[in-house]
Amino acid sequence: MLRVFLIALFFLIMTPLLITLQWLLDRLGLPGWGFIATRYYRVLCALLAIRVHIAGRPVRERAVLFVSNHVSWVDIVVIGSIIPVAFVAKQEVRRWPLIGITAKIQRTVFVDRARRHQVADAVKAIVARLKGGTSVVLFAEGTSSDGNRILPFRSALLGAVEHAALQGAAGDLLLQPMSICYTRLHGIPMGRQHRPLVAWYGDLDFLPHIRDFIMRGAVDAVVSYGEPTRPAEAEDRKALTRRLENTIRRLAAASLGGRAPAAVCAGDRPVSGVALKSL
Repeated sequence: MLRVFLIALFFLIMTPLLITLQWLLDRLGLPGWGFIATRYYRVLCALLAIRVHIAGRPVRERAVLFVSNHVSWVDIVVIGSIIPVAFVAKQEVRRWPLIGITAKIQRTVFVDRARRHQVADAVKAIVARLKGGTSVVLFAEGTSSDGNRILPFRSALLGAVEHAALQGAAGDLLLQPMSICYTRLHGIPMGRQHRPLVAWYGDLDFLPHIRDFIMRGAVDAVVSYGEPTRPAEAEDRKALTRRLENTIRRLAAASLGGRAPAAVCAGDRPVSGVALKSL
């Protein structure tokens, strides 16, 4: 329990400082938002005993819409430690104590999929982030899974962003599929029965899950990036969604099976059969 207390203390002290500093940088129009965000998440990964492995090469030289599966709240910490990004989150997160204001300062786009006009507002916000040079992560399942499977992707939000881009609002839209998987616990392969221990899904309460995750400790996460792609001219939103979903399923299957994904970074060293590099 001491470790839980120390991590909670770090979060309660450092998070308000992070919020204040990033708010000042934004107000003054100064760079550094992304640098601070990734370092903050890397510290959290270290405190939470998460070892992050990267397969493939994320686009860094321009803003891109990353399309991903979703397993847990841990995804935010892991993905955020790799590259500066904004996330798309459900509307309820905005009201969570401290986490809500942190997400807002991290340029999170909040969406209520049940209200059409709010989805339109979210699309405009995503396009604005991309146009402003901030990459965005879209969890295309619309919810989180148990870590063993990928749920069917929802095409509405992705299709709306694509449509906005084709209208010239975001210029040349670049998409990059990515998968996130949790593969080891204390260095031992998890297997199907243990992956739901990391996953946060269904009706699981947030705070008890964080406590249990911290006490369990030492988790390996694999983030795999596919080849960047652009929507084809004659491709409708459902076809685009299926294409991305199929790619992400292949990436996830390779990670969970300990196999090298189809595209990996040159010079990465193999770890447990998968060509990876670690943060």
